Amino acid sequence: MVAPMIRRVLLAALLTLATSAAQAAEPKKEGKDGKGDVGQYVDLRPVGLPIISERRLVNYVFVNIRINLTTAANAAKLREKEPFFRDALVRAGHRTPFTNPADLSAVDVPRLTAVLIRECTAIAGPGQIRSVVITSQAPRRRLRPPKP
Repeated sequence: MVAPMIRRVLLAALLTLATSAAQAAEPKKEGKDGKGDVGQYVDLRPVGLPIISERRLVNYVFVNIRINLTTAANAAKLREKEPFFRDALVRAGHRTPFTNPADLSAVDVPRLTAVLIRECTAIAGPGQIRSVVITSQAPRRRLRPPKP
């Protein structure tokens, strides 16, 4: 009666070791951008950015942003600065709106990322920020493109 119980315990232990060894041997999965493991990052809470056309507010686009950090960055310390990153984004978006002239229901992604990298580097310090990625955009209203 004891021998079958010992066999079950040994079999369970061997299965646990085999699965943990198999998981350790697996290659790292690619992130969303296809550049390997995602690593350290700071996710900003959604922010509504104004879309201005012909000096009129026509829409708001709510963006989710991920700030990818370098391996040398202290992620815990920079996650505490998330409100400062978000505030810098809101201030920049109201100073000069990130309006995409071709689509009033989306932001100008290259310009937004360039400005946010500059602002985040000023807040976090040099050598801390690797990249900025807009993970999603959700317009408040769907609009037709402006007439030429």
